[in-house]
Amino acid sequence: MSLVLAPSDVSSATSRELPPVVGHDLRVPLVTGGNVAYANLDLAASAPALRSVADHVAELLPYYASVHRGAGYASQVSTALLEAARATVGEFVGARPEDDVVVFTRNTTDSLNLLAGCVPGTVLCLDVEHHANLLPWQTGAHQVLGAADTVEETLAGLEAALASTSVALLAVTGASNVTGEVLPLGRIVEIAHRWGARVVVDAAQLAPHRSIDIAATDIDYVALSGHKLYAPYGAGVIVGRRDWLDVGTPYLAGGGAVREVEVDHTIWAAAPHRHEGGTPNVLGAAALAQACRTLAPVLDGAALAHERALSDRLAAGLATVPDVRTLRIWSDSTERVAVQSFSLPAQHPSGRVAAYLSAEHGIGVRDGRFCAHPLLLRLCGENGEALRASIGIGTTEEHVDRLVEALRQLVTQGPRWTYGRVDGRWVPTPDPRDHDPLGIVGDLALGTGASACSSD
Repeated sequence: MSLVLAPSDVSSATSRELPPVVGHDLRVPLVTGGNVAYANLDLAASAPALRSVADHVAELLPYYASVHRGAGYASQVSTALLEAARATVGEFVGARPEDDVVVFTRNTTDSLNLLAGCVPGTVLCLDVEHHANLLPWQTGAHQVLGAADTVEETLAGLEAALASTSVALLAVTGASNVTGEVLPLGRIVEIAHRWGARVVVDAAQLAPHRSIDIAATDIDYVALSGHKLYAPYGAGVIVGRRDWLDVGTPYLAGGGAVREVEVDHTIWAAAPHRHEGGTPNVLGAAALAQACRTLAPVLDGAALAHERALSDRLAAGLATVPDVRTLRIWSDSTERVAVQSFSLPAQHPSGRVAAYLSAEHGIGVRDGRFCAHPLLLRLCGENGEALRASIGIGTTEEHVDRLVEALRQLVTQGPRWTYGRVDGRWVPTPDPRDHDPLGIVGDLALGTGASACSSD
């Protein structure tokens, strides 16, 4: 029997206060015929552009030009926009005006790889991290600590590890990309600093849901991605203490990263330019800054209320579906963002479930191991894969309810279509939907190969 949840006054009221996103009215085809409004529950992977961001980029395009060394008017405007964006992003994360620097990158992964070349010593991280906060440290001295079953035991383990060996940097997630759980960052910073280590926070999942204040929490470095912060134009940042970044190995050798060059000797610039060789992504930086300006007034207010109401609604709905097992890392965690992973052991593999949700119900979720293989192996055993629904600006009660009902139908009635693996991904067989709605992809639309992070 279907569970019908009453409309939430909180969610309905707060959603009207939130900034609009591009594609909120997108309709997608179903294999069973017709089309339906798209239920995008995959925002933890990439979020749609805020309307204000898309409009801002369109406004800037006529002025787009190369920056920093151009005398032309458009170049000077673009340079001013880039540096203003740097200041805006720094303010958004509470950067220390006298001590911190904002370096533009491509995304969080890029940011953490950049920082890895600047750390003067050993890096410590937990085994629950996204690969972006696990793999970069493997190129140097590093230590991986297994997270305990509780937050308190994990914090005690971190302190013991820091006390027993010299660690330069502790790398932690701001919010798990698998479970949404948030560690007490203030306490982690206190522990790390007590033992002489700095802290970098992978804020890819935290920043779209909670405000960050580097100065207030004394976090040393924060990395985040624009494409998860409703600014999908190819920019990210690493923000933090200048000293390591000023002397670290330049991340991308090239024009703009130098002060003087001879054929056999180079004097590198200080950060941020030291790590921004080549022509920077001006539009991406401006888009990220506009997203920060748009989100700052609502992040801890209307957006948070909206997120919590829909997260509670999703949790209540999933609890009524037979065979659904929700995932969590710590039994005593009390704070989480709107990311919920779950498994349906009797419906394995997860890729087939995700294909069903898309093809028959117009729902987008993530499936696989979420670029967090060690964590998924711990939470899901040998199969090591799950499904993830993520909520944000643009998500509605109808999206959540549709997911819950679609899962119930799958468990109780089974799919109405057949599915098979093509190029490593589960897809409807046959698939009558048009995968080239813009008419520009052609035969490449059929090549939907999978990454090992998502499905294998």
